[in-house]
Amino acid sequence: MAFRPVIRSAAGFVLAAGLAFGVVAVPTADAAGAAPAPAPAPALNPALAPALTLAPTPAHTGCDPLAGTACLLPFPDDWYTRPDRTAPTGRRVDFSPADLPVSAVAGATDPTAWNRLDGFSPGSALVLTVPGLDPAASGLAPVTDIGRSLARDAPVVVLDADTGQRWPYWAELDANDPQHRALLVHPARDFTPGHHYVVGVRNLRDTAGAAIAAPAPFARILGRELPHNDPLWQRQQEIKPVLRALARDGVRTSRASGLYLAWSFTVASTTSLTGDLTAIRDSAFAQLHGAAPAFTVTAVTDQTPAQDPNIARVVDGVVEVPSYLSQPGGPTGSVFHRAPDGRPAQLPGNVQTARFRCEIPRAAFTTPSQASLYGHGLLGSRNEVGSGNVRAMAGEHDFTFCATDWIGMAAEDQNTVVTALESLSTFSATTERVQQGVLDALFLGRDLVHPAGFASDPAFRTADGRPLLDPRAGVVYDGNSQGGILGGVLVAESQDVKRGVLGVTAMNYSVLLNRSVDFTALQPALDAGYPDKLEQQIVFQVMQMLWDHAETDGYAEHLADHHQVLMDVAFGDHQVANVAADVEARTIGARLHVPAVAAGRSPDVVPYWGIAPLRDAAGPGPDQNQNQDQDLDRRPGPDHRPGSYQGATMVVWDSGTPPAPLTNTAPLGPQYGHDPHSDPRNSPVVRTQKAVFLTTGVTIDVCGGAPCTEPPAG
Repeated sequence: MAFRPVIRSAAGFVLAAGLAFGVVAVPTADAAGAAPAPAPAPALNPALAPALTLAPTPAHTGCDPLAGTACLLPFPDDWYTRPDRTAPTGRRVDFSPADLPVSAVAGATDPTAWNRLDGFSPGSALVLTVPGLDPAASGLAPVTDIGRSLARDAPVVVLDADTGQRWPYWAELDANDPQHRALLVHPARDFTPGHHYVVGVRNLRDTAGAAIAAPAPFARILGRELPHNDPLWQRQQEIKPVLRALARDGVRTSRASGLYLAWSFTVASTTSLTGDLTAIRDSAFAQLHGAAPAFTVTAVTDQTPAQDPNIARVVDGVVEVPSYLSQPGGPTGSVFHRAPDGRPAQLPGNVQTARFRCEIPRAAFTTPSQASLYGHGLLGSRNEVGSGNVRAMAGEHDFTFCATDWIGMAAEDQNTVVTALESLSTFSATTERVQQGVLDALFLGRDLVHPAGFASDPAFRTADGRPLLDPRAGVVYDGNSQGGILGGVLVAESQDVKRGVLGVTAMNYSVLLNRSVDFTALQPALDAGYPDKLEQQIVFQVMQMLWDHAETDGYAEHLADHHQVLMDVAFGDHQVANVAADVEARTIGARLHVPAVAAGRSPDVVPYWGIAPLRDAAGPGPDQNQNQDQDLDRRPGPDHRPGSYQGATMVVWDSGTPPAPLTNTAPLGPQYGHDPHSDPRNSPVVRTQKAVFLTTGVTIDVCGGAPCTEPPAG
């Protein structure tokens, strides 16, 4: 049964649709290839990197005059930062209310939440407008040919100024906006946190094949030295290091060179991206002094085999968690209470009561079970742990799954989420409460492994006192869809969870939302607040800067450093776009089961470009394109054996669905066939692979060396 919330927005309209990114949020327990190329080689010797260091730029006021277009374009742009020696990047975001989009519902945006950051999102798309642009005539690298982005004559050049390397990307026009047709340049792997980047756009053509002239302000900057009293003089000085960096990479930068635009931006540091959640985690766990979190079992429901063949006992209860939110108990709409240093702080006595549900399998009454946290879907609840596929895996493989409401993105947060889409000023009420929700789940995980936690309670023991949880096995994580998108945060931050399965997953909402059939239900809220489609693309990027603190995009760079991750992907997924899963795999250094899909299934020139194959874990083979960046393959896992792999992996499951659109639109319409989003979790074969991975850390080949296929779930 699909979860169909009715949401009333501040604009007064009503939304009713399935909003779980395909994870069925159930109110009851009955709901139901070619070898990939390695990554592109550095286009510039890293020894030249010191020459690419950008000169510091001052703080600014007003919109960047560089392109003479909408404010915040091009985006991201260091014009909207200021120098800050206390920040790890040396910069601090410096938005003013006049810079940010104005909500038609709520008015100007308060920039406070953004101005704490020391840079932009590592997953940010580059956004600009180019009137008359023809991507094909200009030779822009499409999503089907990412390797073209690193060609010497590529029309868009993105350089990591700290290393001298070119960065891979794909470019597309916003298919949702025929008026402005914004150019969106997406990193094919997330930008490196804390690094500085230089962008050059050149040799663009219109539909008639004619060259497109640079915007007038930028053309003047490319010309002769401007007098000191010229309004563009300061900007000309700031752009000079950018032009020098591009010139060292072979990009011509004279006024007659065909250079359309050039600028630079800074990516937020890891400290900025993860610091709030890490701070509340460390503070909360320090308060335990080694003890188990306090909990109360509120209900124990034993079931007969006739009632449920897999689950023998359901345990409900609450865990007490220090709350760092601004209101007592942290209700929906709360944001972090912050100390003078800007970090979240606990109001005296503020405690979060995290409700949980655990499903204990029948097998546990014979052999103690593996404990696992479960992550529910968008705007769902802990009750999703009782859905059919989760119960099946529990029964088949002796797992006890426990879940808590992922507050911030739980059922009770529906109206808060809608309001956030209508008004950027309220968006932090979503992302900051999600981080508290992650802390709630971390405390639940500690109770699952601590000897004085659940193991000490009769609810988790047999009638004769034998444990139902295996005390030696620790705790793992399994989540689907929204549980995969946010689950990477929990895995990355957990000191107890060492392995996690991220099912039908991806990261980066600024990429996902336009491409998801689920977002059509929420689109009216965004339209009410920001009716201009060009402005919506800016809103997505600005939102992503805060989303990074609460979803995998902000944690991906180091997710696989100390944790093992298995990504399950449904080919042609209608709800969580495959392109964003591919970016996640490249960023975390995941290896790919190959052949990933049958020949001819992928529309890409090089299917799964830049994701190294499982069968070649020792390094690149002689047939691999030497034009690829081996840095994308920087985290080989240990213990590689034929048919198995121990490390971060991605497995693509194909139910026969056609590929998703190649544009930033959702696969709406019968031509896109069956939505395969729920198919992997409903497959016994997939559940076997997941169970082996979660208990051993090894990804076994359950597909016999062939593409992994599975009939659509019934």
